[in-house]
Amino acid sequence: VDCIRNAGRRRDWSTLTLVSTLSPCPMCTGTAVLFRIPRVIIGEHETYVGAEDWMHEKGIEVHLLNDDRCIALMRRLQREKPDLWAEDIGV
Repeated sequence: VDCIRNAGRRRDWSTLTLVSTLSPCPMCTGTAVLFRIPRVIIGEHETYVGAEDWMHEKGIEVHLLNDDRCIALMRRLQREKPDLWAEDIGV
């Protein structure tokens, strides 16, 4: 949601691609659906799957990279900052 807010007021959402280290949570997926962002690139979903099924249902083109660097980054976050991780995924 922060990236959408930081992008400012635009009319070209349907031409953009959302890139995320981690599979987007339901709130961020809802934002992508609401703004009609057609493509999402996901760095990894080993540590958290998010709402990928919903994106597919809404016709969003989803590209999953499962990049080892993204997986390592998220596992490190889980290990070093478990409270932040829990907050990030809505636990």
